[in-house]
Amino acid sequence: MTPDNDASPAPFGALAPNAAQAAIIRLARRTRLKRGAFRPWLSRLVNLMRAGPVDVQYQGASFRFHHQGSATERGALFNPDYNLEELDFLRGHTPDGGVFVDVGANVGTFALVMARHVGPQGKVIAIEPHPVTFARLSFNTAASASAQVRLVQAAAGESDGELLIETDGGNLGASHVVTGTASAAAIKVPSLRLARILGEAGATKVDALKIDVEGFEDRVLIPFFREASPALWPRAVVIEHLSQKDWREDCIADMVARGFAVTKKTRSNTFLARG
Repeated sequence: MTPDNDASPAPFGALAPNAAQAAIIRLARRTRLKRGAFRPWLSRLVNLMRAGPVDVQYQGASFRFHHQGSATERGALFNPDYNLEELDFLRGHTPDGGVFVDVGANVGTFALVMARHVGPQGKVIAIEPHPVTFARLSFNTAASASAQVRLVQAAAGESDGELLIETDGGNLGASHVVTGTASAAAIKVPSLRLARILGEAGATKVDALKIDVEGFEDRVLIPFFREASPALWPRAVVIEHLSQKDWREDCIADMVARGFAVTKKTRSNTFLARG
């Protein structure tokens, strides 16, 4: 077995599910077991069949899912429709050859799927600060042969500098910027303004943007919209609103004031588009 964070991981495919694991994954994907309440149990069962991550396809891209310690990776492993509403909305607003920005890219379940959609002439900018998660994102990007993806190992923020991030519990995907007192486990990461990230990536337009940064969304978006030319504003946005209580300012209201319209809401996300 390859350790979760091996500096020289086995090539993609070396950790393909064995027969027992594959049977469990197939069963989950075809039944109600794919739902969130069952996934931790399924993850433990798959891990009993062989400990460690598994190599699978999700929405046509290649992933090594470390499902034991990440709710996002469990979701994409067991549910073929995971985030499908959000992905369909983003794909509907992003043409072949277009530009997609993923703020809080995690292991790439949005960025790499969108990379397949925009094609080799398109561009995806995937922003992820946590070093362990970024290493997984980098591996998945290489496994998916997504040369059109630009990886940015930093936190998007309201200014250039540094921020502290930490993880609550055992869910690596829930890493967040520390806005109060930091725990002993907090780590320091670079912080860059979104406008700077896009400029350094050579982006002159953004077709669609997804942002999920655990309550820091307002500190990313409001300064960006104040600073950037409207020509650089995305035409469509998917923003996670589960941590809206942590916002200092309502960034959804700010976008609406700038000409965006809320087109849909799910349990976790708000969809916005502008003409």
